[in-house]
Order: sequence, then structure tokens, then C-alpha cells
Amino acid sequence: MDRKMMSALLFSCFLFSSVSFLYASDLDNGWGDDIDWKKFDDALELSKTENKPVMLIIHKSWCGACKKLKPLFAESKEIAELSGSFIMANTLDDDEPKDDKYKPDGAYIPRILFIYNGKVAEDLYHEAGSPKYKYYYHNTEGIVKTMRKAVEQRQEEPSHQTDEL
Repeated sequence: MDRKMMSALLFSCFLFSSVSFLYASDLDNGWGDDIDWKKFDDALELSKTENKPVMLIIHKSWCGACKKLKPLFAESKEIAELSGSFIMANTLDDDEPKDDKYKPDGAYIPRILFIYNGKVAEDLYHEAGSPKYKYYYHNTEGIVKTMRKAVEQRQEEPSHQTDEL
């Protein structure tokens, strides 16, 4: 292979890896680059095939509460570890899903929802938070607690295996 061809190949590899990195980092939106983030629509599809719930964070770029929570979330080793049990998605600004089912008790932000089979699990919320804004979290302790509860619920579900003769 001549030098021009080798240079072109190396440049192409560099460009591809740079674009891939930027795309991946765009999906985290500052919520933690060590978490495997998916676009929301992709997360819903993957949830079906991987039989995992979606954990959805709905946030806005201008939101003060979101800006406070984001670095705490990103730095949490517990959240990163537990995230493997979920299909993780976060929607920023106009990416927020429009369907009212993603606003079970209002359109405030940030909201963290757990979604099973396309339905919001209304029993998974910030139990130590406000009963008026059940899906609002201001700290990682509440998020970790709800994530653990979601994992426990999945483990307690009866198996869908059948005894065939």
C-alpha cells in the first residue's frame, strides 16, 4: 500500500472514530458517558428485544434543577452499575416524547420514568419526594433506591416459561 493510500485510510479511520465518539457523547447529554445511552425510540424497541425496562430522564437545557442533578447522576458509580439492568435514555428539550402517558402527574422537569412494555410503571417513583411530583428527583439516593426497586420487581416476576409435553 502506498503512502497516499495509507494516509487516506488512517484519516478515514480517524474521522469515523471521531464521528462515532461525538454521536455517543451526544446521547449522554452530560448524564454520564460511562452509561450506554440510546435514543428514546431505539430504547423502546430494544426494551422489547432485550426484555429490559427503559429508564427515561426527561430534562431541559435551561432547567436549573436539571443542571444540578445532571453532574450528581453522572458521577454516581451506583447508578452506572445499575444502568446495566435498563435500557437508558434521556431526552433533551424538543426530544421529549409528546404523548401524555409520559406526563403521569404533570409536565415538570426533570422527570425520571421507568417504562415496561411501552407503559410507564407508575409504581416506580421517588417515594421520599413530593406526592404532587412523584417522578421528580433532586438527589442520586432516591434514583438509586427506585432503580433497585425496579430491578427487584423484575427478579420477582414469574417466569414466562411453559411446560410443554
